Amino acid sequence: MPHITRRSLAAATAVLLGATALTACGSSDSGDKAGAESGPVSLTYWAWAPGMDKVAALWNAKHPDIKVTVQKQASGDDLVTKIITAAKAHKAPDLVQAEYQALPTLVSNDALADIAEEVHGVKDRFAPGIWQQTTFGGEAVYALPQDSGPLMFFYREDLFKQYGLTVPTTWDEFAETARAVKKKAPEKSLTTFSANDSGLFAGLSQQAGAKWWTFEGDTWKVGIDDAATRKVSDFWGGLVAEGAVDNQPMYTPAWNKALNTGEQLAWVSAVWAPGTLTTAAPDTKGKWAMAPLPQWNKGENATGSWGGSSTAVTTDSKHKAAAAEFATWLNTDPEALAALVKESGIYPAATAAQTSGALAKAPDYFANQPDFYTRAAQIAKTTAPAAWGPNVNVAYTSFKDQFGKAAKAKSGFPAALTAMQAATVADLSKQGFEVAK
Repeated sequence: MPHITRRSLAAATAVLLGATALTACGSSDSGDKAGAESGPVSLTYWAWAPGMDKVAALWNAKHPDIKVTVQKQASGDDLVTKIITAAKAHKAPDLVQAEYQALPTLVSNDALADIAEEVHGVKDRFAPGIWQQTTFGGEAVYALPQDSGPLMFFYREDLFKQYGLTVPTTWDEFAETARAVKKKAPEKSLTTFSANDSGLFAGLSQQAGAKWWTFEGDTWKVGIDDAATRKVSDFWGGLVAEGAVDNQPMYTPAWNKALNTGEQLAWVSAVWAPGTLTTAAPDTKGKWAMAPLPQWNKGENATGSWGGSSTAVTTDSKHKAAAAEFATWLNTDPEALAALVKESGIYPAATAAQTSGALAKAPDYFANQPDFYTRAAQIAKTTAPAAWGPNVNVAYTSFKDQFGKAAKAKSGFPAALTAMQAATVADLSKQGFEVAK
């Protein structure tokens, strides 16, 4: 994505998410910017990750001149709306936890500060594809990566052995494996195509090279219905149509049962999958294994990401340098990163922390694969860059609606993708952004 300035991002002044009433929000800071960096300061941090107050307590114990108070928030679009509303009223906190896909929306609403000068030298602590999501490919730095969710392939090791299956290394092999499962055990499926979580489809498209939003000058271009995404859509749509994979949504009791009983042999998911499997399929502990995501062409080495968040400093903060110092510590300091893993259960974006401390040992659920995190770290380094835009929420909602219908009907995937593109373009235009045809 070309370098994006705040002026061009804010070409449309409309707030993209509806305003909500503010309750007890706003920074506890006082004083003007001229003297803001001298003397003791107090910072407010809006975050949703569990245990973040315990992590901040480690900082506070060693930095008496910069006290950080964590205010627990809801995640997702609700938090984005609340941040934007607070920023318009100049009552935003000093720091916010923001999902990567929310950053363009927050920047376009002038809610996030450019902290490039304050965090100089930390770029190499993160995988290039993750760092790009906080900079949009330009020189400005709007946040520091906090956690990431590289995509991987999870499979029942015992059932693959039972049915004589080989772990697929390409998507063509994946399709053949899915068909082989149906031939050997018709009542089972390799996996399912689910339309109730847009993040997985976005990550798969990202791996294929998709750039859903790009920007030049004051003009946005939406590329959801591009060749890369259509390849992903056609691939999964074809498997669903022929019955090679299931068409049921994830996170339902039926899906949990399929995982737990072996009716579903594999799951394309992210590094955080062990936590979900622990709850969804408790009887299969120690029977799963993880491998890299299949590639579109042999010899390639790329993955997408599903989830992840960053730490950003707001434009309202009167203590920008102090806030950036805390954000840097939170996401690069070994003690802080170990605490994030232990207290918040995240997979840190900092590459050095992905095989050390709390991640030196495999998840208990994957005790049969002692090199789990070593392999995960190697995969994480191959994360492809993502291109987010100001209305990801609209695109995601459209995906759930359109692909939900297509999955249920086992047909209509091309039309679903076209409709998703059209809805996203229409919304950008409605909000006042200039959109390329």
